[in-house]
Order: sequence, then structure tokens, then C-alpha cells
Amino acid sequence: MKTTAVLLPTLAALVRASPLVARQDIDFDLVNSAPDPSTVSIPIGPTAQSVTYDLASATAAATSTPLPVEAVEKRGIVEARSACDALPVGAGPTPTPDTDTAFLAFDELSYAAINADVPTGYVQTYSDLQASSSAYGYLGYTTLSSYDTAAAASQCDSITGCLGFNIFFERDPSVETGADCPDPASTTVIKSVFWGGYVEEGNAKNAGQWRNDFHVVIAGSNGYMKTAIPTVPGFNGEALGDASISAPDNCLGDNTYMGSKIFTTSIFDPNLCAAACSSQNEYNTAHPPTDGEPMICKFFTTYLMAKNGNPEGQYCVMYTQYWDTSYATNAGQYYGADHYTVGYAFSYVNEADNGVPTDCSE
Repeated sequence: MKTTAVLLPTLAALVRASPLVARQDIDFDLVNSAPDPSTVSIPIGPTAQSVTYDLASATAAATSTPLPVEAVEKRGIVEARSACDALPVGAGPTPTPDTDTAFLAFDELSYAAINADVPTGYVQTYSDLQASSSAYGYLGYTTLSSYDTAAAASQCDSITGCLGFNIFFERDPSVETGADCPDPASTTVIKSVFWGGYVEEGNAKNAGQWRNDFHVVIAGSNGYMKTAIPTVPGFNGEALGDASISAPDNCLGDNTYMGSKIFTTSIFDPNLCAAACSSQNEYNTAHPPTDGEPMICKFFTTYLMAKNGNPEGQYCVMYTQYWDTSYATNAGQYYGADHYTVGYAFSYVNEADNGVPTDCSE
């Protein structure tokens, strides 16, 4: 479970001094009440694992009203093995001597990573690291017969919700380790892991593990993300980079901020925010205020929140009107000693009605 903390004095003063900041800063009551993001432990070895994104369950959770916390289960297929069972041989080269140190210093692995092509429709986010990503929205992995970024991208394109992938060489045991085989000969597996979230250098923190006396390590690790803005039917999207919208009152002096949601056990999918936006409109229309009109969501922003560099979930913020990218100034904040940051941010406006008042000039 998450723990609470106290705002830094400088930030607390800023919140007291500015109602705007208080309205649109990260809602830590919401964040701290949300389920923790799923912890992913990618299996060692040259088999594959598939994870299915349950769009129907995710959408149903997103449209619960009003403004709930979402929880969606993901299931993977894991194959069990007994100690000393032979594992399939990986397709990558093995250094001499067969040690973890030699593997990490193996120039052939670095050369493959540094000279790999960037697939069409993708951008490279990091190159030749000795760690793999632990991003948000795990969608399984596959093994490859060569360090082929185009093949990995094609596989990502075939997976619902896949936004990026991490390809790398992994030093694995040739048999399942156990008391009678604690440090077997190695095999080099070329692995591609698929993510429905931001594959970036900041979350490339998995440097390997020990299996009995065998040291699993990683080399030649590259990250790639799709360049296209995720599509949402009925909305026009814009990329915001590493900051979200911080909107003032509009030209009529009205507050346009409606509230926020966080998704922690799914993939990054702006369609969940759109579904929540629509559902909130239905709720607000059915429960109008005693004075004035109900607030109707016409615009939302969404981004991946990280806590001290670790994925925390997909955050959604709803507004009654469109605000352009010049208002994308919210890059995150501190909560106690923890630094919450914004990444992979987008905004979406209703293509039929942007909500901007027409009876005054801004």
C-alpha cells in the first residue's frame, strides 16, 4: 500500500497562495488510495509470454461514476520447469570465458545495439544499456533469432495497446538452476519485451538477478516508442511531452477543471480517459447543481506519472474546454521526499465542441 507524506514547505506555501495550483496539482488523496501498479517479473529463459489487455473490463471500470479508481486484472502465461531441466538454446553469441563479466564487456553485443535500425514509425529512447525496462503496462515478451528491431516492432504493432518495446541480450542459464546445477553454462537469449507505456531510460533499471550461483545479466539494451499520437474516436489529440496542462480560469472567469482519475493496473490508453469523460458527463447531467449548469467534459489530458522514476500509473484530468499546448507547464511536483513527474503526456479535445466560450475574447 502507498504511504502518506507531508508536502514540502515551499510547495505547501505555493498551494495556499494559489487556488489554481491547489485545483490542478496531483491529487495525492486519489493517488494514495489507488492500487499499486502491477509488479512485473519477466521470466528468465528463451520461451515467450503473452499478456492480453482486457479492453472491455478496463472501459467498464473507467466508466464507473463518479471519478473512481480503476482496477483491471492482467493475466500472463508462465511455464513451470524442474531443476536442471534443459532450456532452449538462445540465438545470441556467447563470450569466452563464459562469465558475467565477459558478457557485459562483449563488444559484439554493443555493436549490434548501437548499429540497430530504428523501425519505421518509432523513435529510439535509449541505446546499449546494461539493464532492461520495467515500464508501465506489461504486454509480454518474445525471443528472436537475431537482434532484429523491425521484427520486434512488427510484433508490437500486432499487440493491442503496445506503444513501445525493449530489445536486449540476456545471459541465461542453459538449464533450470538448482542444488545439483547451481552455475551451469550460459546461453544468450535475444529478447523483446512489449509495453503499453513509456519505454524510457529512466525506467531501465532491471540489471539482472542471481539464480543460485548463476548471474543473469543484460547487455545491448535498446528502447523504442511509437511516434504516432494514440487515437481516440471523437477527439483530436496533441502531444504535450513531459508536462501536462495547468489551466487558468477562462475568459468568463469560470473554473474549467473538473477532476482527475488514476489507472494503475492496465496499459496507457487515452480511450479510458475518454470513456471516463463521457461517463462523467452522464453523471453530471443526471445530477445537476442547484444553481447553474452542470460541468461537461470537452477536453482532457492524460500522462504517465512516475514516482522517483518508477511508473505509478496513468493519470487523467478533465476540463470543460480546450487549452492549447502553451498551458502545458505542469511537469510534476514533490510530495514529501518523493518526486512525482509527468511523462508521455497528451491532450484530447472533443472534435465537435471544444467548449471554448464564444461570447468573449480570450
